[in-house]
Amino acid sequence: MVKKTDRKMERTRRHVRVRRKISGTAERPRLCVFRSNSNLYVQLVDDVAGNTLAQASTLDKEVKTKHANKEAAKEVGALIAKRALDKKIDTVVFDRGGYIYHGVVKELAEAAREGGLKF
Repeated sequence: MVKKTDRKMERTRRHVRVRRKISGTAERPRLCVFRSNSNLYVQLVDDVAGNTLAQASTLDKEVKTKHANKEAAKEVGALIAKRALDKKIDTVVFDRGGYIYHGVVKELAEAAREGGLKF
């Protein structure tokens, strides 16, 4: 009998594997992405101090689209780039959170790059 794969467990394994290689500092924080069925969440994290420097999500008032789709990803990417540049952060390490760099995650990353972040 073939066992059904646990997608959440697979994503967690990929995320742990990625996190072994990257970490954020105050000068170059980690841009981490979490995608749920209904919302998108993005944070700039300083792993040395353990602080969140900036955050954006589809729950923010500035974001018009309130779903986890490509249009919302573009808005959230632009918003996190604006908030990062306000704190004089222009270079980040991208942490895709174990998600495949495709669709919503790709749109978010491209919007953040267009907004002025370098990664």
